[in-house]
Amino acid sequence: MTTLVYGLITGILFGFFLQKGQVLRYDKQIGALRFLDMTIFKFMLSHIVVAMVGIYLLADFSVVKFSIKPMIVGGVVIGGLIFGLGWGLLGYCPGTSLGAVGEGRLDGLWGIAGMLVGAGIFAALYPLLQKTILTWGNYGKITIPQVLGINHWLIIIPFIIFVVLFFQLLEKKNL
Repeated sequence: MTTLVYGLITGILFGFFLQKGQVLRYDKQIGALRFLDMTIFKFMLSHIVVAMVGIYLLADFSVVKFSIKPMIVGGVVIGGLIFGLGWGLLGYCPGTSLGAVGEGRLDGLWGIAGMLVGAGIFAALYPLLQKTILTWGNYGKITIPQVLGINHWLIIIPFIIFVVLFFQLLEKKNL
């Protein structure tokens, strides 16, 4: 039961930060898709950095254990294309669709409907996908540090530096 409570709390906090970061706004979504407004990219990169540092620190102290999913190129590419098509057509990604509805914008309901229909189609086609797309480029349960054979902090620290420099560049360009 505590896992569900943690999920609820973190979901509420994430929704709060989505709203405060203004990434639920349609103009920010379209601006991101057109590379004219980098608010969403900055938001996502900030969350990736915080999560990456937090999760690896917790793993280093044996508080959490990773449950890595396999890297399957076919599924990632096709799933990414479907995700991008839906985002481009609707102007919301799955998380921001839910946030938009939470703000009272009913156009986000189309995104929720799309997620439910897509999940149903995926479930129905899963046996076929297991024999086809989900075998294309299956590299197993890997991480970038494992592939490179180095400590994860040798990836994380340069990535943080890159993100900070990238943010500075975006601020100079008023993006």
